[in-house]
Order: sequence, then C-alpha cells, then structure tokens
Amino acid sequence: MGSVGEKARAGDGLLLKTGWSKHVTKPEHYRNQLPRVCKELATWCVERKIRMIGVEPPSVADVNNLEELTSIHRTLLSGQVLIVEGLANLESLRDERVFFCAIPLKIERGDGSPCRAFAIEGAFPYEESGSS
Repeated sequence: MGSVGEKARAGDGLLLKTGWSKHVTKPEHYRNQLPRVCKELATWCVERKIRMIGVEPPSVADVNNLEELTSIHRTLLSGQVLIVEGLANLESLRDERVFFCAIPLKIERGDGSPCRAFAIEGAFPYEESGSS
C-alpha cells in the first residue's frame, strides 16, 4: 500500500484520486472502463477499520460483473466501510488529510442515495499527535 497504507489509522476515510471524473462526458467509457477496487484493497480496508472509501468512478466495482460488484460491496459494507461513489474534483485537493463529508438524502428502504460531498482542507479536526 505504500506510504498511505502505512499512515492510515482505524477510523480514517480514504479518497482515491484517479482522475476518473474527467471521463464523465463519455458515458460508455465512464461506466464500463472504470478503475475498480480489488478484493485485496476491500479486505485491507476492513482489516484496518477504515470507515469510508470514496471513489471517482460511478462504482467501486465493475458494474457489468454482478459477481464482482456483489463481492466488493459486500466485503466493504459488511466490514462497516461506507462507500461514496461518483466523486469529482479530487485532483484539486492538495492536503494529504482533509475533513470530508458526504450528506445523503434520507430515502426510506433505500440502499443508496445521492449526496452533497465536500472536503475542507486545513480543517482536519484531529492533531497529528493523535489527540482529539
């Protein structure tokens, strides 16, 4: 996982910058050729108690492969890892740690929701020393 993997702590969220949001104007490519979260990364997130994973593609898994889609979503969600998909403008973030919010609509019996997602740089509420 490299340096991010070494720095990640239980309770952290991960925003995966891939530049994929720039493909949104090409719907077939955006939806069908997307970079995906592999089973190993999903398991790593669960084992390290990552609280949320945010991605630019419309899904964390291949939307045309029901087995993969189900496996990755089930791994993350059963491990209490929230999934935020379809993010944009992650390339504009400069800080390694940001305060991230994704505010969903309340949808009765829904299994997902559109949300207002935003990140605030320079406002991370925890000191690097670990105090809160």
